[in-house]
Amino acid sequence: MATVTKLQKKSQPNVKHTECFIGGRWTPAASGKTFDTINPATEEVIAQVAEGDAEDVDAAVAAARDALENGPWGKIDARDRGRLLYKLADLMEDELDELAALETLDNGKPIRDAKAADLPLAIDCLRYYAGFADKIHGQTIPVRGNYFTYTRREPVGVAGQIIPWNFPILMVCWKWGPALAAGCTLVMKPAEQTPLTCLRLARLAQKAGIPDGVINVVPGYGPTAGAAIVKHPQVNKIAFTGEHRTAQVIMRDASETLKRLTFELGGKSPNIVFADADLDAAAVGSHFALYFNQGQCCCAGSRLFVEDKVYDQFVDKLVTMNQHRKLGDPADPGTEQGPQVDQAQFDKIMHYIDLGKQEGAQCLTGGKRFGDRGYFIEPTLFADVRDDMSIARDEIFGPVLSILRFKDVDEIVDRANNTLYGLAAAVWTRDVSKAHHLAAKVKAGTVWINCYDVFDAAAPFGGFKMSGMGRELGERGLDAYTETKTVTLNLGE
Repeated sequence: MATVTKLQKKSQPNVKHTECFIGGRWTPAASGKTFDTINPATEEVIAQVAEGDAEDVDAAVAAARDALENGPWGKIDARDRGRLLYKLADLMEDELDELAALETLDNGKPIRDAKAADLPLAIDCLRYYAGFADKIHGQTIPVRGNYFTYTRREPVGVAGQIIPWNFPILMVCWKWGPALAAGCTLVMKPAEQTPLTCLRLARLAQKAGIPDGVINVVPGYGPTAGAAIVKHPQVNKIAFTGEHRTAQVIMRDASETLKRLTFELGGKSPNIVFADADLDAAAVGSHFALYFNQGQCCCAGSRLFVEDKVYDQFVDKLVTMNQHRKLGDPADPGTEQGPQVDQAQFDKIMHYIDLGKQEGAQCLTGGKRFGDRGYFIEPTLFADVRDDMSIARDEIFGPVLSILRFKDVDEIVDRANNTLYGLAAAVWTRDVSKAHHLAAKVKAGTVWINCYDVFDAAAPFGGFKMSGMGRELGERGLDAYTETKTVTLNLGE
């Protein structure tokens, strides 16, 4: 069985900011409403947070528009924009331990992951785009006739950004980095489950010297605050990370103003292990591919295809790893798996575990709640899964791994692509030719070979099919925040 680290009373990070951040000022919601943000490890209330809605969004958009058109941000040198992003990254690094503790408190992820992955990746993303700020440039173009033609890349304007709860601080930086480097201003709605680190970063951005009004944060709910951002006529672009059904609503709501849209959505990623792979490395990588962050990853390798001749051996390796996995207090450095983010997510995952059992999959580990408080679920592994089962089709977003058999390379491409999604995939094999064949054939925005969840700010990330639209990270990540303007000068006779 998985082992436990006990929940203990520890000194908690200081929750300093719980109001809306608009135009450089902390303000309560115009309605006076608040909502509770919950510690998922204990089910206790951490703080009451301002519940923003359309009136607060109006104020935030006005502040962002004013900062763009009338404030210093629209006039600031591109290199100075980069300098301010570097300063923000430095401040985050100075407060890394505090920010990681706050992320763990609000989200439930193990502190070891927040310190080793979330914060370093977030800081690196800001520094990457800081370096790009003065390298966003147009071209000179030879055209027919006696004309001088060139292009300018200009900020798209006010960006509305709506982020999820699974990687709160990382998603802030994935969105802020390219938007600020391009010269945009922004209005962000953090997930209602995890608003605290986004609000803390707004304060650090102000401390870094980013002018008031450039960054505005309106915590609240999707149907109110989120919808108001999407529908607002003065918001020029929406960046959304989340679930595809919400993205469909956003597309409909944004159609009135034809906003620029980028979506990074869900996945049901195939993770393919061939018999000729390094099986020990593949087992460790496949375990991490699903159970990291409590399974709450859009790119999780939740459909694990294992070649038939090594299937039983491979399953045994994963069973052993689950049996030794440490669950418990996410603030304890020894904890490997924390709670799910909230009651709704807990209930959804348990529903799919029940479906897996009902549809005939073999539950080899887990399948139950862990402990008597907090939203903990045992690491769950299903063997003998078929492609038509619910656990093999639907995004569960929890610590539930489905293992499927396959016989050869000819069948696996069609099976891997038999999904609505196309965010990520992985192939484990020593055969280089086979690896690149699969990488070309699988319909996914990212394909990892003999590794999983390798991210870098320079590498574009996004999905095919229902997994999204556009790309984040890398130079491509700037495309969504710039408009190209063509200028032609008549040089005369």
